[in-house]
Amino acid sequence: MEKLKKDQRGVTMIELMMVIAATALIAGGLTMTIMNMFNTNLRASNHMAAVSQVEHAGFWVSPDVQMALSVNASGGLGFPLTLTWVEGGTTNVHEVIYTLEDMPGELKRLQREHYIESELDSTIVVAEYIDPFQTSCVWDSGQLTFTVTATVGAQSETREYEIKPRPGSY
Repeated sequence: MEKLKKDQRGVTMIELMMVIAATALIAGGLTMTIMNMFNTNLRASNHMAAVSQVEHAGFWVSPDVQMALSVNASGGLGFPLTLTWVEGGTTNVHEVIYTLEDMPGELKRLQREHYIESELDSTIVVAEYIDPFQTSCVWDSGQLTFTVTATVGAQSETREYEIKPRPGSY
């Protein structure tokens, strides 16, 4: 081993500890920034999913109510919502029933069943993550007020649709 010359020195323990501390601070700051970006992205993604669900619910319910000759929203919070009409140019009776179906946890799915002449034509899930305590259908003065709230993660979105059936109905 070589001996150190008189003017030559190594790294002291204090200098080494300061470099380690500075590196730890920089790494901690970068980690916090990256985690913040992920959390912000997750919140934005959850909010967009909630917006998509309430818009999808309105997209399906609105035209069905506009077609309806008969509206029955008498269940708890207006569900099941039953809409009936006769197809133009025929005598085919259409009936659409919207129900809130269970999902894991407290949230529900908005399901649509379409019947033609009392035979099931189709069943689809219109929207998911629906908060049943903040979702309702109220039939009043010839207008349906459909309020729907979707909650995805910690993000919620609520929309209220005021829909009138076609003239000559109800």
